[in-house]
Amino acid sequence: MFSTLLIANRGEIACRIAATARRMGIRTVAVYSDADAHAAHVAACDTAVRLGPAEPRASYLRSDLILEAARNAGAQAIHPGYGFLSENAAFAQAAAAAGVVFVGPPADAIAAMGSKSAAKQLMEKAGVPLVPGYHGENQDAEFLRRQADAIGYPVLIKASAGGGGKGMRIVHEGAAFADALASCRREAAASFGDDRVLIERYLQKPRHIEIQVFADSHGQCIYLFERDCSVQRRHQKVIEEAPAPGMTAARRQAMGEAAVAAARAVGYVGAGTVEFIVEPDGRFYFMEMNTRLQVEHPVTEMITGLDLVEWQLRVAAGEPLPARQQDLRLHGHAIEARLYAENPDTGFLPSTGTLRHLDLPPHIAFANGPVRVDGGVRAGDTITPYYDPMIAKLIVHGKDRDEARARMAQALGQVRVVGLHTNTAFLGRLMRDEAFASADLDTGLIERRRSGLLPPSRPATPAVLAVASAALLARDGMTAAAGAEVSSDPWDVRDGWRVDGRYERAIAWREGDALRHVRVARDGGAWTIGVDERTAAPARWDATPRGAGAAWDIAVKTEDGEMRGVVVWDGDDAHVFLDGDVHVLRLDDPLARAGHDHGEHGGDMTAPMPGKIISIGVRAGDAVSKGQALLVMEAMKMEHTIAAASDGTVREIFFSVGDQVPEGAVLIALDQGQA
Repeated sequence: MFSTLLIANRGEIACRIAATARRMGIRTVAVYSDADAHAAHVAACDTAVRLGPAEPRASYLRSDLILEAARNAGAQAIHPGYGFLSENAAFAQAAAAAGVVFVGPPADAIAAMGSKSAAKQLMEKAGVPLVPGYHGENQDAEFLRRQADAIGYPVLIKASAGGGGKGMRIVHEGAAFADALASCRREAAASFGDDRVLIERYLQKPRHIEIQVFADSHGQCIYLFERDCSVQRRHQKVIEEAPAPGMTAARRQAMGEAAVAAARAVGYVGAGTVEFIVEPDGRFYFMEMNTRLQVEHPVTEMITGLDLVEWQLRVAAGEPLPARQQDLRLHGHAIEARLYAENPDTGFLPSTGTLRHLDLPPHIAFANGPVRVDGGVRAGDTITPYYDPMIAKLIVHGKDRDEARARMAQALGQVRVVGLHTNTAFLGRLMRDEAFASADLDTGLIERRRSGLLPPSRPATPAVLAVASAALLARDGMTAAAGAEVSSDPWDVRDGWRVDGRYERAIAWREGDALRHVRVARDGGAWTIGVDERTAAPARWDATPRGAGAAWDIAVKTEDGEMRGVVVWDGDDAHVFLDGDVHVLRLDDPLARAGHDHGEHGGDMTAPMPGKIISIGVRAGDAVSKGQALLVMEAMKMEHTIAAASDGTVREIFFSVGDQVPEGAVLIALDQGQA
């Protein structure tokens, strides 16, 4: 076994690999960029080496720098994690030439599966079912358009070297094909350095089911059951579970054997995933093979009780597989939810910023346990525009799917993030969604159930305002349980003592543009709370500080019932976590608002996140219509189109192609109503 392992990745997967390596007695070496000098994965390893600037092309994608770091650290092996260079055949070949073991498949296998087009041709020869489409080498735009016309719309354009939903577009009609192809090619080139694409028939209401395979260098290859990854947004997985709901033993065996055939066709060694698209009638087709460990591998570990990273290291060291196909058993059901820094209300746009407060459920068990948390960030860390915005993965296990789903809902209720947007509340609604609960799954579930999963924002309820106000009283020193007798000695208390024992306070909360009013009063030991125009009602409240007091556990009991929530303070902003949602309320200070200009900026288009301008489609003086694409930004390896919010005329363009822009920057000034 290796004595020293270099981990050529970052975030939660680097932390995960370091934990397993430490348990196996292997010394670990982290690599980091300037954005990651104080990251969790650096602290998790025994030593760390700086690669370069934050931009991946200057750091994590520099194979020469990683190999130099391995050589200087005396590392015998490199684990690439997933993403970055994990599926780069040239890197695997370079590592082998340098005498360093690449923890992954041979370079030839990576190359064979790295091109979706070439992989599909191989699979066709191996007898693995394929979706009808064009997977050839001719990349002429007009030729590809004719292929799409022949296949029949809707079609799916996919980056040939892609993955993770990048470089992928659904095209519903021929007129939209050229723009979609150009966008795919730009995104594919930026993400993978390869702008080739393939065209496939877009299947209606399909499921995405993948098979975990493992092979050693002794000729053994097995499958470790399946994972259902159908719940996706922007072609990227959100929820993964194992086993797949409704999977029969016969279909599991058929898909498993097809996956093993795919792996054997390329001389595979190590951990890999064969992904299939499955029609409602059960017919399945090969999509691609990921020649690496997958983000969702923990659900397989939870239902098998195995450590797949340990298997990777043992196989890479030349050992045989630790188990045979007949030794494997399924145990219960596991679900994984990806907790992202993103805003579901704005099309799941990534959110950047500092994690000023971070609470996650306690990590209870690695495998076969009720809750597992795989995280790579800590409170105080910054989510930057350079890397994937994942905060953590929550993985739960239950005796069946219903128990696992209930545990996931409970775990999500323990997540509290302050400093940026997250998808936590959305994930909670997904766990409670009727279609998800009944396993009515397909890759369009989120869009199909959009009204319930992405409801319009609602104003804070009286319960939210009452909890926030109780937290304010607690923060101001009123920490005794409500209802307690108030001492007549003024030196005994710090909570608003008055000669006659009475205390009254008017509190104004601002939520967006709305101003809400709360009145609290105490007469002796009796409290009342009145919200907006509602008559003040008897109330009791208790508050328990967490840590240094930025967060409070709050319980408020009124005639409407008992409300329990958590309030986290960020300056004068109260982040109220209650019933699976979060509301941000700011204490209103009329003096602070005096003289401020709240005027609108007309039709100005602003950057929704930090990013790079890669395309501008208009010039100053152009007339534009509402919804027209004005420019395209790239952030976190994805393209985001900025469209006109109204009809108008372009007055001024403030940036050029190639410019980096901060969040909130005015990109284009638009005079409304003059188109």
